Amino acid sequence: MATSIGNGKSVNPVLRISQLDALELNKALEQLVWSQFTNCFHGFKPGVLAHFEPEVKAFLCLILWKFTIYSKNATVGQAILNIQYKNNLSQTEKYQPLSKHQKLWYLIFTVGGRWLEERCYDLFSNRQQQSFRKIKSFIGFGSGLLKLCGLLNFLIFLRKGTFATLTERILGIRSVFSKPQSVRQVGFEYMNRELLWHGFAEFLIYLLPLINVQKLKLKISSWCSPISGLSSSENTLAAYCRECSLCGEWPTMPHTIGCPHVFCYYCIKSNFIFDMYFTCPKCGSEVHDLQPLEYKIEMTELRV
Repeated sequence: MATSIGNGKSVNPVLRISQLDALELNKALEQLVWSQFTNCFHGFKPGVLAHFEPEVKAFLCLILWKFTIYSKNATVGQAILNIQYKNNLSQTEKYQPLSKHQKLWYLIFTVGGRWLEERCYDLFSNRQQQSFRKIKSFIGFGSGLLKLCGLLNFLIFLRKGTFATLTERILGIRSVFSKPQSVRQVGFEYMNRELLWHGFAEFLIYLLPLINVQKLKLKISSWCSPISGLSSSENTLAAYCRECSLCGEWPTMPHTIGCPHVFCYYCIKSNFIFDMYFTCPKCGSEVHDLQPLEYKIEMTELRV
C-alpha cells in the first residue's frame, strides 16, 4: 500500500517480482546494445574487438549509466516497470533522490567491478612472477567472497523484499514505485475461455495420433459412392483400368487386390504397408492378395 508523509511525494514499496524483472530487463538491454555495436564491425578483421572488449563494454555501460541512473534515478528496466531508486539513507520517509556520491559509487561497483573481473584474467594470466600470482589469487578470493555475499543478500531479499542486489544494500538505495499502482483487474471470463481452449487443444493433441485418418477417409469415400453387383468380365475390368482407384491417374504397374478395381503398384503397396486392414475405397473389399494385372488390354483400346 502507498503511504504519504506530509506534502512529500508518496513512497510505494515494490514487489519482489517487479525488482527481479527490472534486473532481467537491464541485462537484456545491455546484451542488445552490445550485439548492435558488434554488428558495426562485421566487415572488419575477425577479433578486432577481442583485445579491447572489457573497455568497450565498460564505455557502453558508462553511457547507459549517464542517461539512466545519473539523469533519472532509475535504470531502463525500472523505468519500464514504473520503478525508481530512493535514497534510503535519508532520515525522512518521503521520497529523496539519489545523491551524487551514491550515483558515482553505483558506477564504480557495477561498471568498474565488472571491468576489473573481466580484465584481471588477461592482466595476470601470463605473468609467472610470484607477486602477480598472489595478486591473481587475492582477486579470485575477493570475487568468490563477493558472490557469496551476493547470495546471502539475495536470500535476505527474498525474506524482506528490499535491496535485490548487494550494491543496493551497501549504498542504501531502495526501489520504490514512481507512481501509485492502480488496482489490477482480472478478467475471469477471458481466463476461463483460455483455460477451456488450452484443455481442448491438449485433448486433441492426445487424441489425433490414435485416429487412422487414411482408413477413415477411405471408409467415408466408399459410403459416398458405393458400388455393388460388379462383374468380373474383361470388359468391366477394362472400364476400371482407365485410372488408379487411389490417385486417379493412369495406373503405373497396375495391380489388383481381388476386386475389379485397379491400382498403381506403389499406391496400393504403400497403403497396405501403412494399414494391414486396408480396404478398397470403391467397393470396400479387403486386400486378399496383391497381384499384377494379367489381362492384356491395350492402352489405345482403353482410351476409346
